[in-house]
Amino acid sequence: MTGMSDHDWAEVVGAIGIFALLISVFTVTVVQFAKTRRARLESARADDYRRLAETATQAQAENARLLAAMDGRLGGMENRMSTVERVLRDVD
Repeated sequence: MTGMSDHDWAEVVGAIGIFALLISVFTVTVVQFAKTRRARLESARADDYRRLAETATQAQAENARLLAAMDGRLGGMENRMSTVERVLRDVD
């Protein structure tokens, strides 16, 4: 046994090439799968944030409506209180 022949070296180089190709294909597939998954999760997160923002906007509008209603009721109470104070002053 004197060493490897040219044919043996060609087989070794071919096996290393095929192995490198398989590793490259596997790596690209995993990376693309990860990017796709990340994009899908980002899209879901954006949808959740949009729904949260819409809910917050609706709650803020409802709070503004309730505050306006309370302001009207408070104005009416102030008017009635002024009337009661005037009546009490007149009675004294």
